[in-house]
Amino acid sequence: MGRLAGKRAIVTGGAQGLGRATALRFAEEGAQLLVTDVKADAVMAVAGEIRAAGGMAHALQADVSVADDAERTVAAAVEHLGGLDVLVNNAGVMGYGTVAAATDADWQRIIGINLHGVFLCSRAAIPVMAQGGGGSIVCISSISGLLAQPNQAIYNASKHGVIGLVRCMALDHAAEGIRVNAVCPGMMLTPMLTHLPEEQLAGYAQANMLKRGGDPAEVAQLVLFLASDEASYVTGAVIPADGGESAK
Repeated sequence: MGRLAGKRAIVTGGAQGLGRATALRFAEEGAQLLVTDVKADAVMAVAGEIRAAGGMAHALQADVSVADDAERTVAAAVEHLGGLDVLVNNAGVMGYGTVAAATDADWQRIIGINLHGVFLCSRAAIPVMAQGGGGSIVCISSISGLLAQPNQAIYNASKHGVIGLVRCMALDHAAEGIRVNAVCPGMMLTPMLTHLPEEQLAGYAQANMLKRGGDPAEVAQLVLFLASDEASYVTGAVIPADGGESAK
């Protein structure tokens, strides 16, 4: 039996990077999946990859920053999977700039996806999980939710906000059997970063103790643990997966 055998899971932002790695890892451990992303073709390809390997996965094009899409995502999980046990709030975008240089559109885009999207998807999922006897919500924050960093004011604000939301949801919904935790990746070798020049990536890698970027599959292992019953006594936790950068 897999570590997620019988579990029904949503992974947002599942078309690439950590979301894709998490969806593939969950499927290997027996989860039934609904994988969502704004990129329809890419998310359908991930679901097809899972099915080709013998797993069960449905794909849905959805924008987490839109309330109707968040509700539609959870409704699709209930329709196709029969319920919901795990929600991975992974969808996110990067953004650079100072507060003085930022526009309203910058704020709305980054906060809308990175923080408001976590709120909307969690709000839709919690009643379904509670009705089913509980569940696990894993929210992807960032090392940027733990630290101040230059030229990333809105992005860091969004990721700090995710941590605050996680802690409050964990407190508010523990009695319903719902665990809520945050993972804070550091530098990961995903499309969000790999388009940058090699010298810039090398500089980022030097900031952590391991002197390298993380593979999304490595962080997916932590998400898997928090989603599984192995983490039954873990809630309200904020766990870095950053090569030791935040400990320095």
